[in-house]
Amino acid sequence: MRWLLSSALVLVWSAAAAAKSFTGNRLLVVLEEQSEREKYSVFLEDLTSRGFTTKVESPKADKLSLFRHGERAFDHVLLLPAKSKGLGPAFTANNILEFLKLEGNVLVALSSESATPTAVQSALLELDISIPADKGAVVVDHFNFDSSSASEKHDVLLLQRPGALRSDVKNYFGGEGYIAVPRAVGQILGNDSPLLSPILRAPSTAYSYSPKDEAEAVEDPFAAGEQLSLISTLQANNAARLMVLGSAEVLQNKWFSENAKISGKSIKTANREFAQQLSAWTFKETGVLKVGKVVHYQDEGKSKKMNTSLAIPENNPTIYRVKSDVHFQVEISEYSNDHLTPFVPSPNDNIQLEFSMLSPFQRLNLSPIAQTTNSTIFGVAFKTPDQHGIFNFRINYRRPFFTNIDEKRQVTVRHFAHDEWPRSWQISGAWVWIGGIWVTVAGWLAFVAVWLYSAPTERSVKKTQ
Repeated sequence: MRWLLSSALVLVWSAAAAAKSFTGNRLLVVLEEQSEREKYSVFLEDLTSRGFTTKVESPKADKLSLFRHGERAFDHVLLLPAKSKGLGPAFTANNILEFLKLEGNVLVALSSESATPTAVQSALLELDISIPADKGAVVVDHFNFDSSSASEKHDVLLLQRPGALRSDVKNYFGGEGYIAVPRAVGQILGNDSPLLSPILRAPSTAYSYSPKDEAEAVEDPFAAGEQLSLISTLQANNAARLMVLGSAEVLQNKWFSENAKISGKSIKTANREFAQQLSAWTFKETGVLKVGKVVHYQDEGKSKKMNTSLAIPENNPTIYRVKSDVHFQVEISEYSNDHLTPFVPSPNDNIQLEFSMLSPFQRLNLSPIAQTTNSTIFGVAFKTPDQHGIFNFRINYRRPFFTNIDEKRQVTVRHFAHDEWPRSWQISGAWVWIGGIWVTVAGWLAFVAVWLYSAPTERSVKKTQ
């Protein structure tokens, strides 16, 4: 029985080790027309070679469900364009949102040549992502287009791969070369949601155009310029990831290494590598942060240096004293494809520690103090405030394209004990008063001594007869 159990554990561990995704390798590809599978064959083969167990199903297939026994039946979902407005009972807007609540990851690929399913539109609108309601609405740019395949319609955009999206965020989608974005559906992201991040915005000369509009000039476009996001992402508070790809043709074999022409210059598209980067982030092969050991301890003067081995004998106490020196250290790793690596923040970024009660009493930047094979150890030293109560060591690190870190350790901060107050002679400011006491005592003793040992003066007595 033990042998069978150990063998089963070995098989489970081997299956988990073979998957490059941090959360699992079960991938559902939703494709209504199985005849179109060949268009995405190279992309699907790349996913399989990276360790994913791919299952291609029609959205209206019998017994298809995203859940089993209250848990998600798949780790990731790839929704390719469908020709019908309905996706069946398995893919309602509520089911898609529930799948995200269970930490599932979704890659939604849109197409202007087919209507976006109602369930997808409703789910995106719930997440504050708006797309055109009209069928066939496409992003057009008369300056950045492929002159060999879209010389008239200008609906095949040729754009350089994203550079640094933000100075404090690592770029997982950058590189050299151009990517072709054919017949894209533009999106508008809500301004109030910190969970939304655009990867690729439309150029300032682009706009959303519906071919049904026969007017020569578009008077009221859906959006124009950088208002339009061609590729958008959402990372929920539970680290579930959603990516909206405005053009499903980006994933097709035809554009993986296509000869294109822009401004009279011939180029070869880099869509295949770009598609791998997009799917790797969505399916949590990159951008995943993992917290290892968390150590905090009080420095009582025995050790003057930061501990770089996370092996303090008496670490993580539950009670601290006010005005005491405290060291805090945390181990953070970044998951990259199939292994953990040391996490290195961007130069303009800082991981902060809060020592807080209801509000932070201390907010300090953590500095890297050591590095192991697969992690970086960050640490900081500070003094506890002159306030007793229940405090928290908290790291709340939230950045676009990284999974969130929210680690909290609760401790008690107490007053000085009766035998921990410094003696009066140890306080230099008290020396004047101590000196005054002893001067008074010495003066009194001197007075008493003089009084006792001083004989009274003899008075002459006048004799009378």
